[in-house]
Amino acid sequence: MFEGLSGRLGDIFDRLRKRGALSEDDVNAALREVRIALLEADVALPAVKAFVSGVREKAVGQEVLRSVTPGQQVIKIVHDHLVELLGQTSESINLNAVPPVPVLMLGLQGSGKTTTSAKIALRLKTREKKKVLMASLDTRRPAAQEQLKVLGEQVGVATLPIVAGQTPVQIARRAMETGRLEGYDVVILDTAGRLAIDDELMQEVVEIRDAAKPVESLLVVDAMTGQDAVTVATNFNERVGITGIVMTRIDGDARGGAALSMRHVTGKPIKLLGVGEKADALEAFHPDRIAGRILGMGDVVSLVEKAAESIDREEAEKLAKKMEKGGFDLDDMLSQMRQIKKMGGMGGMLGMLPGVAKIKDQMKNANIDEGILKKQEAIILSMTKAERKKPELLNASRRRRIALGSGTTVADVNRLIKQFQDMSQMMKKMKKLGQKGLMRQGLSALLPKGMR
Repeated sequence: MFEGLSGRLGDIFDRLRKRGALSEDDVNAALREVRIALLEADVALPAVKAFVSGVREKAVGQEVLRSVTPGQQVIKIVHDHLVELLGQTSESINLNAVPPVPVLMLGLQGSGKTTTSAKIALRLKTREKKKVLMASLDTRRPAAQEQLKVLGEQVGVATLPIVAGQTPVQIARRAMETGRLEGYDVVILDTAGRLAIDDELMQEVVEIRDAAKPVESLLVVDAMTGQDAVTVATNFNERVGITGIVMTRIDGDARGGAALSMRHVTGKPIKLLGVGEKADALEAFHPDRIAGRILGMGDVVSLVEKAAESIDREEAEKLAKKMEKGGFDLDDMLSQMRQIKKMGGMGGMLGMLPGVAKIKDQMKNANIDEGILKKQEAIILSMTKAERKKPELLNASRRRRIALGSGTTVADVNRLIKQFQDMSQMMKKMKKLGQKGLMRQGLSALLPKGMR
């Protein structure tokens, strides 16, 4: 989502880094470009003005202008102000209340509210070990209640039985009563949306709020709508009162302005980010990490967290033992591919590494195909168990059969086998040298020939 803004800011700061010393004019010229970049990214004008004036106040100070690395100092000031603009600290869903804790989901139609309700329910169930009940209060949209029921079955979370003819307020009261009687920790109330804000919608939501007395009122907004999302958030906050914001579709090509404007304009924190269509594609919002991504510093902490969540520990330990013995087959290779896919593919992983923004053009020219993992998975799945265990069985006729079965070419199959052979050689080398020997060889390879 922040790719365009990140690229523009990266170019501006690269020019600053190249200067040995900075004058006040240099800083002002850079900040004019930053202002334009933020406006082009659809950041609200009041937020841009506050941001630029705050940065200028510190960036033209004598300690910066005379600094040994003034360019880096300015970048640090911009980073700190970005964090401040985004909200300083990460805020999670507040469950500090007597169970069942009511969580009210608000938003316009099409923002992804119902899907987000299921994602939050799954997150609370798996991470917080909470017993969650979901209830659809949308009596207007056809099959809205059935949609939540289906989503509940998919994520393994209970939904309130549908009773025809009940009003949204009656459903809310029944959900809270069921939550109390059946020992639920959290009750998620998915309200109806409209194509646009109107008095009827607001009145309905206010009545539900007064009946359920929610601890959290989360507004779901679509990042793709840009500044309209900020307007929606402002209206809901003024007329209903919200405690936090969930932004959806941040994996799309939105310019990122809504996220940068939301906290400044509404005063309410962004708590969660929808990063994909899958039920577990929901991330906590960390202002410092987002600021790092925008400035091309990467987000290694989130990458490590994602790895910890995605990687199956038992499988990893089993593979480690195989590697120690020098054994590695195509089933192991398939397992590794699936772990990478779980972590968002190569693009998702590379996007979180520092400095990758600078080489994105080279990466595009290198034609890194995200679909290659799917293709390779299809090739391995087209093999017999014996072929996966003993790749040496793969003669020319077998490779032709595998290519036909996987919808690929013999060249694709050959490429995969070559990749597997390279990995196997590395595993054998690890066994032969041991960890210390491999480290010594790795260090030796980095030294000039005369120093080895």
